[in-house]
Parts: sequence; structure tokens; C-alpha cells
Amino acid sequence: MTHIDAGAELDPVHPVPLPASKRAPGLSAAEVAERVARGEVNDVPVRSSRSISEIVRANVFTRFNAIIGVLWLIMLFVAPFQDSLFGYVIIANTGIGIIQEWRAKKTLDSLAVIGEAKPTVRRDGVAGEVSTSEIVLDDVIEIGPGDKIVVDGSCVEADGLEIDESLLTGEADPVVKHAGDEVMSGSFVVAGGGAFTATKVGREAYAAQLAEEASRFTLVHSELRSGISTILKYVTWMMIPTAIGLVISQLVVKQHGFKDSIARTVGGIVPMVPEGLVLLTSVAFAIGVIRLGRKQCLVQELPAIEGLARIDTVCLDKTGTLTEGGMDVTELRPIQGADETYIRKALGALGESDPRPNASLQAIINSYPDSEDWRCTESLPFSSARKYSGASFSEGNGESSTWLLGAPDVLLPDGDPALAETGRLNEDGLRVLLLAKASKDLDDPKVTEGARPTALVVLEQRLRPDAADTLRYFAEQDVKAKVISGDNAVSVGAVAGKLGLSGTVVDARHLPDEKEEMAKSLDKGTVFGRVTPQQKRDMVGALQSRGHTVAMTGDGVNDVLALKDADIGVSMGSGSEATRAVAQIVLLNNSFSTLPSVVAEGRRVIGNITRVATLFLVKTVYSVLLAILVVCWRVEYPFLPRHLTLLSTLTIGIPAFFLALAPNTERARPHFVQRVMRYSIPGGVVAAVATFITYMVARQHYTGPGELDAETSAATLTLFLISMWVLAIVARPYTWWRVALVASMGLAFLVVLIVPWLQHFFALKLVGVQMPWIAVGISVVAAATLEFLWRWVDRRRFPA
Repeated sequence: MTHIDAGAELDPVHPVPLPASKRAPGLSAAEVAERVARGEVNDVPVRSSRSISEIVRANVFTRFNAIIGVLWLIMLFVAPFQDSLFGYVIIANTGIGIIQEWRAKKTLDSLAVIGEAKPTVRRDGVAGEVSTSEIVLDDVIEIGPGDKIVVDGSCVEADGLEIDESLLTGEADPVVKHAGDEVMSGSFVVAGGGAFTATKVGREAYAAQLAEEASRFTLVHSELRSGISTILKYVTWMMIPTAIGLVISQLVVKQHGFKDSIARTVGGIVPMVPEGLVLLTSVAFAIGVIRLGRKQCLVQELPAIEGLARIDTVCLDKTGTLTEGGMDVTELRPIQGADETYIRKALGALGESDPRPNASLQAIINSYPDSEDWRCTESLPFSSARKYSGASFSEGNGESSTWLLGAPDVLLPDGDPALAETGRLNEDGLRVLLLAKASKDLDDPKVTEGARPTALVVLEQRLRPDAADTLRYFAEQDVKAKVISGDNAVSVGAVAGKLGLSGTVVDARHLPDEKEEMAKSLDKGTVFGRVTPQQKRDMVGALQSRGHTVAMTGDGVNDVLALKDADIGVSMGSGSEATRAVAQIVLLNNSFSTLPSVVAEGRRVIGNITRVATLFLVKTVYSVLLAILVVCWRVEYPFLPRHLTLLSTLTIGIPAFFLALAPNTERARPHFVQRVMRYSIPGGVVAAVATFITYMVARQHYTGPGELDAETSAATLTLFLISMWVLAIVARPYTWWRVALVASMGLAFLVVLIVPWLQHFFALKLVGVQMPWIAVGISVVAAATLEFLWRWVDRRRFPA
């Protein structure tokens, strides 16, 4: 047959391969240069992260930075340097946030370049790959199965071209395209091939809006980030009236001077702000991105790290996920006495008839060379929905024939003897294709009827060496695995069995269409075969309707719809451009074994941020309540800013940084806000009440010059000891480094109490013996009360 090169196309009217001389040659280099000069370039930035300016703005210009900044400026004028330390801490925190997110940006941007698909563009009659951003107006772009339409255009060549526009229109059925038809950016090719001319590029293209929304670090569908935003909103509501009351109260009391009253007022307002919480969340996410980036895992949407940690069901496409992309032909079995030599010629011709062969056809091409005297006159590309491909040939001896190659249980009627043999092969995990000679024209909708089976092509799939361990990991973590494949159910079940995944095998053609009934079947089954692309999407929706958090993995164009609808879509780096475009996570190294790392990273982030959020919000609660108590009792606020800066640094700031980045394998649980607040509120209340009791006792105990400093020191000791106990509870379960962390913070405070110049710097000096021991005693009672309350909260099993 006449050889068809990889770029050959079929005229949509005459199904004969177009010679290269009749194909659109594309623009010349001079024409490209002209369009670049006019700005007619597809210059929409496809970013994997925020820009540097956005990172700086997001970290600097925050509501709480504004509050702290104003208070800091006030303190620079009215108080000693020590009382303005909190401002320098904020600057340091903001700088850390910017640096970490910038590091994450570099990682994401470099990975995005590696994973970026490069469309094939014809220029000067030669097809070559260019970056998406280098496409210009009127470029001729070649497309095939799995390719994403990157700019709007008009189809100039079509060879059985079918495009899925469901991501744009919601219409599930592929649209057949002919020359002259419009193609829209954001859609993708599901079958056939062709070429189109770019008519709209850059921000004029339909996909420009999608590209603008593709800015990573989005907070969509992140319970963690939305929960923190909710908490901060409540904190703001509490802060404003409390701060106003504190200002009025302290200015009225002001027995120790105007500047001192201002300093103590600021000292009451500053700790209400959980300023480090957002920072540590961003840092934890950013470091997670960097860690995963080192494993060639591109996180296209930051909350995907969190989302994968919450999944309880993972849907796996077999081909490309559990098995490697390549296959090998292991056996050819003629049927009904068919001539094997003739069959080999037919298979070789079929292989050459498709310019973009899938893995199965590529294995056939590798095994059966092309027959030079067979000429393709018409072809039907493989489609996941059809599950077969075909071609018509002129055999060189005057004879014409039409052949079909596809799934035996689709091409053959029930009860055909060949199906029994196919079933036995499937049970061994082998993939079987049927070669059949059709008696009807290829464009006949009923072409499969009456087709005569001539041979079974037996293919062996290569199992991924890391698949079994990864499936075992999910089983240990109580994450249910569902294998969803378009292949024969028995064959898929055998492959899953080899990987240690047991369970009911279901033929998806017998699944109910109604969502509730489908969900029941999905809960019972483990392996599903003969699943159509639309069914994959429906199955994801059915699982979600039962309250499951679903991840979907895949690499083929038939997985796109399901990947998009899943809570987390995971694509292989070698997968189609369309799958990589809609997935939140891309495994650039094609290693299925990277998934446990992503799950572990998500669990680390969620579990640790829950821990440190409790620390920050205990401080917010006790600060608000202390301010209210001070206002009600009309007394001086017991602390200067320097005291709470010291306490916050030792009991929250430094420990939280280590705890936020520590390993954590605890399964992520929902209801973040409730989980944090049910510990923070009792912790903050106990700390505030105990501290205020100590302060009021000290006011009765001390008289004369320096009484306020002595009272402050006693109250500070109580608050520090209770905060340390909160830290000790949050740090559980203990490891050597957690114990060392808590102990070192306690030792640092002891150093401040015994070193004279530090005593003076922080205005902390315990006076006498009786009052400090009273403060310690109150702290012990408060710690015991806190321990009891938190254990009681655990037993009450509030929503978690």
C-alpha cells in the first residue's frame, strides 16, 4: 500500500489520503515575523503560580498587617524599642512568606515548562512543535486524539475528526468536524485527526478566559483556607468592639501616664491578631509544592495537595496507570481456518492506515510490517465510545476489502464461539482484539453487523512495577480503589488481581443509569470494564452523591470528563494534552508511586495547620477575654507589647513553625473550623481567667513603687505556664524532638527571668517568693482544668 506519513490527512469529501503537495503548507517565516511585529501572537500567559508582584501584594497588603502596622508606628513614637518588637516580627513573617512562595513559584514554573504541551504547527511546509505562546494568527495547527485545541480556528483538513466540546458547552457527545467548521479553544480531539487555521489568538480566543483563571495558588475548594478565612472574619468582629472598649478604658484609667496607657492598650490589641496563622498556612502549602516538585509532581492547583489528603475513594484507569502505555503482541489466533499470511497483511495495512495509532495499534505495527501492495481508500479512527477502528483497502489484485479491529464483545454477537476463547484469554489478564472482515461500507452505521471474524490478536500489557505497592498503601489508609477501564471486565479484573486488588468485577454495560442505583453498584464493585467516557463521568458523580471524596487518575482522552468532575484529577505526564489541562495534579515522571507522597504531603499540611491554628486561636481568645475583663473591672491592662511578643514567640511563633512542617500521617478529617474552635475556646477561656485571677491577686499583694511591674510579671508567669501546657498538649504524640522543642521554649523563658539585662529589656522581674508561687499554683490548677476540658471535648465527639 502507499505509505501514509504521520502528517497525512484525508480529504473530508474524497476519503483518499491527501498528498503532501495538497496539504496547507502553513505560514512562511516572513509571514510569521510580520504577525509577531503586529502583536498577533497567542501571548496569554499560562502561569503555574502568582507573579512576583502578586505574591508581594498578597503577603504585605493584608487586613491584619494594616492593623499591626498602624499600632507599630504608634509604638515607635510613644514607647521603648522593646515594645515595638512585634512590628519587626511581622516584617520577618511577611518576608518568610514571600520567600517561600517565591521558591514554590520557581518550582511550579520550571515544572510547568517541562509539562507544557507543544502544538504541532506547519510553517514553510514543514511540521514542527512550537510553544503555545508562539502561535500566531493564521498558523496551521495539526491535531490528533488527545490534543487540546489551544486557539480558536477554522478546520482546513479532517480525517474522521471528532472533537469533544463538553468542557465548553456541556454537550457530552463528540462533534464530527469537516473542512470549514469552526473549532473552539478549550475543546479536545477524541478521534481522528486534521488541521485547522488559527483565527483568534491571545486574549481574543475563547480559551483566554480559561487561561486567566488558570493562575495557580487558587483557593477554590479548599476547606482549610476557607475555614481560616471564616475564623479571621469572626476574629475581626470580636476585635473591633473589644479594642474600642480597651482604648477608652485605658485612657480613662491612665494612672501611670498617657504613653504607658497607650502602650498597654496596644499590648492588649496586638495579641488578638492571629497574624502568623495565614503565614504558616501559606508556608506549609508552599513547602509542600517544593517537596512534591522534587519528585516531578506538578501541583496545578494548590488546594489539590489538601484535597488528595481528604479522598476516601480513588478511581484508577487501568491503561497508563496500573499498566504501562506500551503493549506486546504475544499471539495471533486465526479463526475459522483463515489464512495467517493474509491476516498478517491486513493487520500491517490497518496499522499504516492510522497516522496516530494508540498503544494497541502501535504494538500491531511493531509486529506486522506494512504490505506495499495494499492501498488505504478510507479509514475510521479508533474511538473510546465505539471501541473499534476500521479501514477499507484496495488490495493490489483488483480486490477491495473492509476490515474492523476492536473489542470482540462489541464486534461479535452474544454466543459467538470466539467469545468463549476470548474469555479464557481475558482471565489470564491478556488483552484481546478481534480482526473482522466487514461486508458493509465503512461509513454504514451498522458496519459491524455481519462482520466475519478472522483472527484474535492477543496483547500482553506491562504492569507498572510500583502499582501493587501503591494500591497496598491506599488499602492501608482506608482509601477504596475502583478500577474503571474501557477494556474487557474479565481482563481488567485479572490485571487488578495480579496487583493484589480483589473484589467484584462488573461489566459496566449492565450498570443502571439512575445515579442512586449506580452508586449502590459502585459501592459493591471494585473492578469495572467496558466503561464509556460518559459513564466514567457518571460514576464519579454517583460516588460523590454518596458523600465520597473522589480522586480520578488517567492519561487518555477518554478520562478527561471524569478527571474534570472528580474532586481531584491526577494525570500522567505522558498522557494526552487534554488530560493534563484539566487535572489538578500531573505526575511528570509517570510514576503512580508518587501518589502516596502527595497524600502524605496533604495530610502533613492539614494535620499540622489544625495543630498550629489551635495555638494561634487560643491566644486570640485569651487576648479578647482579658481585654473584656480589664474593661469590666476598670483596671490597667496587665501587659506591655514586649511581654506578649515574648510569650507569642516562645509558645506559638517558634513552635508553630516546626510543628507546621513536621511529618504527619493522620488522615485528614472535615469540619476544620469546628475542630479548631472546640479546643481553642476552652483553652483561651481557661488561660484568660487564670491570668486575670493572678493579676487581681497580685494587685492586692503588691503596693508601693513598681507595683504594676510586679503585678505584670506575676501575670506573665501564669500566662506563660498555661500557654506552655497548651503547647505541650498540641505537640502530642511526643517524639524526642517535640519534647526537646517544648523544653527549649521553657528554658528560654527561664533564661529571661534570671539574666539581669533580659529582665530589664522585657520588664520582667518576679518580686518576693509568695506571689510567684501563687502564680505557679494557679497555673497548675488551670492546666489540670484544661486537660480535663480537652479530654471531655474528645469524649463528646463533636462534629469532626
